Amino acid sequence: MTLLDVKLLRDLRRMKGQTLAVALVMACGLAMLIMTRSLIYSLERTRQDYYRTHRFADVFVTLKRAPRALLDRIRSLPGVATVQPGVALQVTVDLPHLDEPASGLVRSLPDHAPLELNRLHLHRGRFLEPGRHHELLVSQAFAEANGLRPGDPITLLLNGRRQVFRIAGLVLSPEIIFEARPGVSLPDNRTYGTFWMWESELAAASDMEGAFNTLALTLAPGASAPAVCAALDRFLQPYGGRGAFTRTDHPSHVRVSDEIFILRIISIGFPTFFLGVAAFMTHAVLMRLLTLQREQLAVLKAFGFSDGRIALHYLKFGAVIAVLATTLGTPLGILLGHRMVRLYHMFFRFPELQFHLDLAAVGVAVSVGTLAAGAGVAVAIRRVLRLAPAEAMRPEPPAQYRPALPERLGIGRWLTPATRMALRNLERHPAQAFFTVAGLVLATALLIVPNCFRDSVNLLLGFQWDTVQRQDLNVGLVDPRGATALHALRRLPGVLAMEPIRSVPARIRFGPRSRQLAVTGTPAGALHSRIIDRNWRQLPLLPGGVITSAKLAEVLGARPGDLLEIEFLEGRRTVCLVPLLAVSEDLTGMAAHMEISTLNRLLGEGDVVNGASFTVDPAARREFLRALKDIPQVGWVSIKNSLRENFRQTTATSINVIQRMYLAFAVVVAFGVVYNNARITLAERARELATLRVLGFTETEVATVLLIELAVLTLLAVPGGLLLGGLLATALVEAINTETVRLPAVLTLHNFSFAAAVVALAALGSAVVVLQRVRKLDLIASLRAPE
Repeated sequence: MTLLDVKLLRDLRRMKGQTLAVALVMACGLAMLIMTRSLIYSLERTRQDYYRTHRFADVFVTLKRAPRALLDRIRSLPGVATVQPGVALQVTVDLPHLDEPASGLVRSLPDHAPLELNRLHLHRGRFLEPGRHHELLVSQAFAEANGLRPGDPITLLLNGRRQVFRIAGLVLSPEIIFEARPGVSLPDNRTYGTFWMWESELAAASDMEGAFNTLALTLAPGASAPAVCAALDRFLQPYGGRGAFTRTDHPSHVRVSDEIFILRIISIGFPTFFLGVAAFMTHAVLMRLLTLQREQLAVLKAFGFSDGRIALHYLKFGAVIAVLATTLGTPLGILLGHRMVRLYHMFFRFPELQFHLDLAAVGVAVSVGTLAAGAGVAVAIRRVLRLAPAEAMRPEPPAQYRPALPERLGIGRWLTPATRMALRNLERHPAQAFFTVAGLVLATALLIVPNCFRDSVNLLLGFQWDTVQRQDLNVGLVDPRGATALHALRRLPGVLAMEPIRSVPARIRFGPRSRQLAVTGTPAGALHSRIIDRNWRQLPLLPGGVITSAKLAEVLGARPGDLLEIEFLEGRRTVCLVPLLAVSEDLTGMAAHMEISTLNRLLGEGDVVNGASFTVDPAARREFLRALKDIPQVGWVSIKNSLRENFRQTTATSINVIQRMYLAFAVVVAFGVVYNNARITLAERARELATLRVLGFTETEVATVLLIELAVLTLLAVPGGLLLGGLLATALVEAINTETVRLPAVLTLHNFSFAAAVVALAALGSAVVVLQRVRKLDLIASLRAPE
């Protein structure tokens, strides 16, 4: 161990409090970096392995009905490798413990051959056995939400016929990693599930013998997915094809991709600011340490130590901080990552999802931490190394005397001596004051961001399910029917209000961009599913045009007044140009709204509906829901409160866990910055404070000088921190903006008050430390001449 290494250990021992504070702040940033990057790695690796081992398809098509004789021609299309036909049927499920009817999608399994694509993973029980009928497989999420086990009976309404089946097993499918009702971006596993049965049974029940209505394909190497989709659309249009789409547009795949996208944003945003604060703190510690060791540097230079060796000595100081931060941050990131994976199990259904530490992320964390510490050290030692030994040997000349600004303005006589001393010191050392304020500004800003996420989730819950959706529930019909089909529903017990709905799958284009989704038709004066703009005002639904959600307009690159091409993927497959009337604020999924009579006119149909929304008397709610089970035309029921609760338990829970995690880190940063500044200031001014004590000032009066400085710096920093925090939170929330869920930037007085209170508490805690240190101040050692 060299002499400089011994000196380094002594310096670290003397400054252990400041060193630990900087390392903790850096460790928070590294923990977030390791956690988020490892979660990305875990999700991508698990999904990729799942897709490969279970042969997830590349292209998907749903259609009305096509004969199996077409399959050979489809296989011969350019770019097609493997074709898996099937039958799928929407069904109603009667569960005794649910008041409302559940619903789901029954898929077929080939009777005499294994599935080539989208193979199932058995979670519990057994697969279907040849020759055994009236058995089915159930998706794991639906079964667990309803307490279903292998061997239990379950009642399905297949084409209006009530049939009882026995559950053979619980399975997972790469098509339903995230299971939700088609067209809905949020899950409700209690009332919607997926089922599989032998194709012969399902085809007989749905009049699909010798036919298929779903198609999954894989692409040949080098094939163009858009070209294959276009060829399939042309080929299957006469058979009611509803538009081919690729894996990237598959709802389950999109939901996992959105989570990965959010993690990527977080993995860059939060660690960057935390490590920036750590670099600031490292610079402050080294800058003031070098100021205190000015004479030591001169002696080292005089005894022949080169600038390079001296610089390396202080760079080791930064390296120690980086190593300590990595040692603390790595296990913390792993621990938090395991907790997040357990949370993902609630809504991502993989055969096995485990936390995999991304070793590359640890390497990046070590490198980034070292660079952050090195940047703080390099800036600090650059100025000192320019000093000649003879000049550095002399103590730094004192600042020129000058009254503080309040004294020059004539208000000094109303200030106490301690206040005047504090203000003079701040004005004589503007650089130190600036860096302290800058650190406090960053610490305050970081406190704003996590609580903005919490407030955004709360607003989304209220906006989506109270402001936009005023109904109690929605009911969907098995097939589009004349409006008279709703008369029976209107007469059900407890109905206070009902509004018809017509929903049609469509492909909306503007220029080269397009999206496939459902166009929803409602009455012009609808009071249930309202269309709200960004100012929370209801938009009128005028005939002849369409209103899209702001996100859909953004994706398409369209603005109000533009003509959108809408290709309806049902019935006559009408293609028409419709003006974009306005854009609405919609925080979940993407939507397109039309006045219902306009929609039916464009489809060339009469007064047709395929659903309705209801307001129901709470006293008759159970009776109403039970009555729905006896109506064969009812295909599904969506209850607003169930959707809200599912969002709260899945997406909102995930966001809130991240919010609490980052809030804890931000509190650590705030306390670390304020404490670090107080300790450094105390060490830097020990001689001056000891002089005041010898001159007769009491311990409290001496400590008051430092406390006033700390209070002034805090008061200067908090407003800037609140402003920066608001800008940072807005930018980060807007960056986390996906097609499934979008959070509004919400900045509340409570959020700002909390940030200010935490910084004030950190200042108060640091004040206690200052008082204790002043009482323990060694007057003789502090006043001893440096020589």
